[in-house]
Amino acid sequence: MITNRKAIIFGLKGYYLNNNEKIFFKKTKPWGIILFSRNIKSINQLRKLIKQIKKNQKDKNFPILIDQEGGRVCRLNNIINLTYFSQEFFGKLYHFDKKLFYSLYNLYVDKVCSIFNYVGININTVPVLDVLRKKSHNIIGSRSFSKNPSEVSKLGAICVNLFKKNKIGTVIKHIPGHGLAASDSHFKTPNIKSKKKLLIENDFKPFKNSKSFFAMTAHIIYSSYDSKNTATHSKIIIKNIIRKHIKFKGLLISDDISMKSLKYSIEKNALLAIKSGCNLILHCNAKMNEMRRIAKVVPNIDKFTIKKTSHFYNFLI
Repeated sequence: MITNRKAIIFGLKGYYLNNNEKIFFKKTKPWGIILFSRNIKSINQLRKLIKQIKKNQKDKNFPILIDQEGGRVCRLNNIINLTYFSQEFFGKLYHFDKKLFYSLYNLYVDKVCSIFNYVGININTVPVLDVLRKKSHNIIGSRSFSKNPSEVSKLGAICVNLFKKNKIGTVIKHIPGHGLAASDSHFKTPNIKSKKKLLIENDFKPFKNSKSFFAMTAHIIYSSYDSKNTATHSKIIIKNIIRKHIKFKGLLISDDISMKSLKYSIEKNALLAIKSGCNLILHCNAKMNEMRRIAKVVPNIDKFTIKKTSHFYNFLI
């Protein structure tokens, strides 16, 4: 049953569920689990871990996420080295030789998805749809397809469709656009002061009308819209930009609420994100004391999230 799940995605500590995690996840019933390099030793170990998680939750379609972008963000390195294949690499290839791009990108996504399907991963947090700028912090850098918003939009749509073809859900990020951020939101709150027209014509454009099942919010202040709150905590950004202007119709996941860009307690960071319009909260560090605190305050998923989760489950069949 998906109706009694908490609106939270948690991380894990190691290669297998430990006893505390088994008990906690069975009781808490998070919406999903996200995996990182610390959880992956080999392909067979990863498959066993995911079977263990799905058995614990009594759900063969239970959402298992991974942050496997290629390039600098590679979680599968203990299985296969994909560090050469950044989004920047594919963006440049598209510019240089479109025919070769389509051939190689198809092959790349198919191979990544064959691993996902074998081990039981069903959601990848790609593509990054942030438009690269001269002053972009290098936290984006090679993770972006291009400086051209139209190209980012086109390549992002290709990415979403190729993963869908392989029965893998995608998470577009970092909505509504991280490219103008001059600092790393893992450590500091970026404040983008650009005018609305520039944001609409460039940064927001690649996200518009995306068919991705999921999107991940940016922990960034867009001061021309909301001078106080990051997008994750902004009703104005989520309602007026993400839902009305960008017309994103899927499930909205917060970026990791333990990042330093969010200034409140872990509980308040979670609750504010939900109240502002995020459907699901992401918490990655697997610290049990934090997870217990969040589980006490985060509500069960709402009707909209139940409906969209059901659509996703039907897609997986």
